Amino acid sequence: MLKELVNAAMPVKILIMGVIPAVLALGLGLALAFSKKTGVITFLLYVVGFMVAFVIFKTLPEYIQKGGPVVIVLITLLILLVTYIIERSLTIGRARGAKPIPVFMQEFREHLRAGNITLAIEACEQQKGSTANVLRAGLERYLALQNSSLSQDKKQAEIQRAIEEANMLETPLLERNLIVLTTIASIGTMVGLTGTTIGMIRAFQAMAHAGAPDAGELARGISEALINTAGGLFNGIGGIVANNYFMNKVSQFQFATDEAVYEMTQLLVIGEK
Repeated sequence: MLKELVNAAMPVKILIMGVIPAVLALGLGLALAFSKKTGVITFLLYVVGFMVAFVIFKTLPEYIQKGGPVVIVLITLLILLVTYIIERSLTIGRARGAKPIPVFMQEFREHLRAGNITLAIEACEQQKGSTANVLRAGLERYLALQNSSLSQDKKQAEIQRAIEEANMLETPLLERNLIVLTTIASIGTMVGLTGTTIGMIRAFQAMAHAGAPDAGELARGISEALINTAGGLFNGIGGIVANNYFMNKVSQFQFATDEAVYEMTQLLVIGEK
């Protein structure tokens, strides 16, 4: 079977090396983003990712295969990286909500200024997303305490507590799997460095022969070292860039949520006066 893959036509190799990994990453990324069985899906991702990486390795040009078995690990890490990038993109896109946040906030302000808390809550339910969920928690607690005998300060403290609790539930969703991106970046670099070291050992062994060095083994060792270096750098750079990008997105969400909460509390105070 593997020999048939190696000797397959170029369109088949392109399908194996490009389309199949992309479909795998997209499918598992969707499953990680929307399914609650993340443990099972993560296990499948690791196992299937390694199997696909092995098949891809066997279809690669011979000069890349000279990088040795470490290349299989690097391809597996690349599949994981792409999968988690897709998962983070889908999750953060879902956290935005149904409408752009400025559009939603404009409607939300109008309802609060009109003193219609029920419509404001309905707007949050229709919007969904992290910011809307936090605002809805604050408004629901506000309605629950509106006719209570608590003092104004205690009411505000209770509302603030509800907002903080909702925010604490939303933050892990936004930050989930970001640590995986940094881990892949670190491991990818280390794995590439391991392959580089093995290749250089092979190259120096070829030079250590009595008389003329074995040119073939020397070239193979240097090729192995450089291919693994390139693979490690690719995973490292990709992981760092992806992590920084999504961390920036999370920070923007948190800032937008804090701004919306402050504006909501101010409008509620004005509405009570």
